[in-house]
Amino acid sequence: MSARQLDDKSYHDFRTFLEQQCGIVLGENKQYLVKSRLAPLMSKFDVESLAVLVQRTLSPMERQLRSAVIDAMTTNETLWFRDDYPFQLLKNKLLPQFSGQRSPLKIWSAASSSGQEPYSIAMSVLEYQQSKPGAFPGGVQIVGTDISSTMLEHCKYAHYDSLALARGLSAERKRLFFENGDNGMLKVKDNVKKLVSFRPLNLLNSYSLMGRFDIVFCRNVLIYFAPEIKAQILSQINGVLNKDGYLFLGASESLSGLNQKFDMLRCNPGIVYQKQS
Repeated sequence: MSARQLDDKSYHDFRTFLEQQCGIVLGENKQYLVKSRLAPLMSKFDVESLAVLVQRTLSPMERQLRSAVIDAMTTNETLWFRDDYPFQLLKNKLLPQFSGQRSPLKIWSAASSSGQEPYSIAMSVLEYQQSKPGAFPGGVQIVGTDISSTMLEHCKYAHYDSLALARGLSAERKRLFFENGDNGMLKVKDNVKKLVSFRPLNLLNSYSLMGRFDIVFCRNVLIYFAPEIKAQILSQINGVLNKDGYLFLGASESLSGLNQKFDMLRCNPGIVYQKQS
C-alpha cells in the first residue's frame, strides 16, 4: 500500500473521530476526500504515511496536528453573495422590518469559512442604508463564526486574490467595497469590516455565550451532519433567535423531518424560516 493510501480500519477510525469532534459524517467511500485534504499535512508534520498521520490524529496529545486536520477537513470553497436570493430577501424583505428598531440589528453567519458570507451580508446592509438613510439607528452587528482557526484569521485579514474576487462579486461591488491591499490583492474596506466581528465556534458546543440574534445564516452546513446532530443544531439556533427571528439555510437544505419550531416562508425568490411565536 502506498504512503498516501488509507486502509479500511484507519478510515473507519478517522470517520469516527471526525464525527465526534465536528459532527461531520463521511460516507463509506470517501477515502479520496480524506487523501486530498490530508496529504499536504504529511510533509508539514513529517509523517511517512497517511495511515500514520490518522493514527497520530487520534491521540489527544497531538493538539497541533488535530487542529490542522480539522482545519483541512472543514475548510470549504465559498463565494460572494452565494445563490443570490438570500441577499435579495435580506434587502427587500427582512432589513425593512428591522430598519427602525432602536436596539442593534444582530446577524450571525454560522459558518463563515473565508469571510465571503458575513462580508456579503455587511455589503447588503450598507447598500440598504445607502437607499434608506437613517436606517438602523441602533447600529448593526454581524458575527461570523467558524471551527477553523486558519479560516478565522483569513476572515480578519480580509484580503482576497483575483480568483476569489471573481466568484460572485460584481465589478460595481468590487469598486465600492474593496481597496488595494498587500501583494496585489484587494482588501475589504473598513466601513464593511467594522460591521463584522469573528470568533471561533464548534456548532456541536453550547451557543450560550453568543447572545441573541434577529437573523441567522446557517447555509450549506447541515448537509454534513447526521439527522440527530442537525436537530440539535437547529434547536440551539432557535434558542438564540429573538422573537420572530429568521433563519436562512442552504439552497439544497430543508427542515424536512427536523422542524424545530420554525415556519417556512416561501418568497419570490427563495425560502426563509421564521421562529414561531
